[in-house]
Amino acid sequence: MARRSKKVIFLVIAALLVGISVWFFQHPSHKAELAERRGNQATKDGSARLSKATLSVEATSPAAVQWPMTLVLNGSIYPWQEALVSAEIAGLRIKQVLVEVGAQVSKGQPLVLLADETVKADLQKQLATVEKDKAALAEAKSNADRANEIKDSGALSAQKINEYVIALQTAKANLALSEAELENQRIRIRQTKVVAPDDGVVSERSANLGNVVSAGTELFKLIRQNRIEWRGEVNGDQQAALHTGQTVTLNLAGGKTVAGKVRLISPVVDNNTRNALVYVDIPKNSAKPGMYVQGKIDIGQQQGLAIPLSAVTYRDGFAYVFVLGNASADGMSRITQRKVKTGRTLGEQIEVLSGVDAAAKLVLSGGAFLNDGDTVKVVTIAKAGA
Repeated sequence: MARRSKKVIFLVIAALLVGISVWFFQHPSHKAELAERRGNQATKDGSARLSKATLSVEATSPAAVQWPMTLVLNGSIYPWQEALVSAEIAGLRIKQVLVEVGAQVSKGQPLVLLADETVKADLQKQLATVEKDKAALAEAKSNADRANEIKDSGALSAQKINEYVIALQTAKANLALSEAELENQRIRIRQTKVVAPDDGVVSERSANLGNVVSAGTELFKLIRQNRIEWRGEVNGDQQAALHTGQTVTLNLAGGKTVAGKVRLISPVVDNNTRNALVYVDIPKNSAKPGMYVQGKIDIGQQQGLAIPLSAVTYRDGFAYVFVLGNASADGMSRITQRKVKTGRTLGEQIEVLSGVDAAAKLVLSGGAFLNDGDTVKVVTIAKAGA
């Protein structure tokens, strides 16, 4: 009996629990709570699906533009012309050096003084010789005049008269020779001052105090009139695009640029390099001779395709763009990654040499977050090439 009573009690408790559970789940307030929970879950699922939505992008197209054509040449800065200053007289010692490297000099300005004692002594000696020859000429002239006065009297033979006449001519020649030598000595005196042959700046100095110079010994180098030029190398194929008067932009150290003008193009091509030289005048004191710089010459324009720089994505050393497929009704479009070959850049544009045509629609930016085959939503279409 005890066991039966326990079973009955257990069954009654179980029935009560089932009844309470049914009543609880069927209660209106609980139904509302369940509905709310299900709605929240649906909302979360929808948010998750939205979070996986595709990237919104702008579209652009390649634009046909007139692309500047530029030749990039390498070359060095040289003096326009160099003047070599040398001694014209030999065997004299340098007594004084008057200028240093970098000095601005004027035409005719003394640069070096040579010891002139021996030259002055030779000048005095020659002055005395001239005076002696003048006296000899006066005597010969007097004898010749007297001979001419008495030649008809028969006091002097014709031979003696000829001797006086010849002596006069000889005296004149000796005086002329002495005076010429005197002028030579005066020139030598002037040559003891070595002067600048033109305006310019001293670029090199080899004159040292105490040196004994020889005729033709180089003492200084001058950059004539402070003029400098850039000489760029251009191959034979590029020469046809160049002409005098073109503007050349030189890129100097420190980001500085200098503009010059093409003065002439060499008429010959070097046998070894197969290049010719382009001579470009540049402003005075804008650069230093010996500098190796790069120059750019604008040679016209050429039509080409350009796209914004932001439309190009670089991966593994190659350039890619993302081409948009046909858009669906909701604005969704599948993209295709395409490899392109790029060229020059100008401002915010880059030249496209191959890979796309002018009719292609491209993703304007955000390529780093995209992959081939992704689906994107086109929100706006930018102006072609903008």
